[in-house]
Amino acid sequence: MRLVVQNSINASCEVNNNIVGKISHGFVVLVGFTHDDNKEMVEKMAAKFLSMRVFEDENGKTNLSLKDVAGEILSISQFTLYASLKEGRRPSFVNAMEPSKANELYEYFNSLLIKEGYHVEKGVFGADMKIKLTNVGPFTTILDSKELF
Repeated sequence: MRLVVQNSINASCEVNNNIVGKISHGFVVLVGFTHDDNKEMVEKMAAKFLSMRVFEDENGKTNLSLKDVAGEILSISQFTLYASLKEGRRPSFVNAMEPSKANELYEYFNSLLIKEGYHVEKGVFGADMKIKLTNVGPFTTILDSKELF
């Protein structure tokens, strides 16, 4: 499982000229799954994601969590996080999880965030989405389950 997390002061997701998700302050998280991901891994990654302290405190140090800043989450499924250009110039997506299984884990991930009390907006799984955000810092973090656990 991979997460690309961006600190944002505003963000939105548009599908077919309609805004389907919008936040004012918090995280935009791109979420991707590979073949051996499961609910246990999703639980570990959600806990790690929610415990990150990447917002500045009154001294300018990245010491505050999403909860500390009353932040929101815009969650976007993105199978291209598992693209490979190892061979050739066109990306291969053979490492990305099959869509129906990935969607199940994506929805589970979002449900865990909601269960913890966060306001979560989402994109539309598998849709052509237009993501707009103002990245603060910019501050972008990549969480990869293979590196963390």
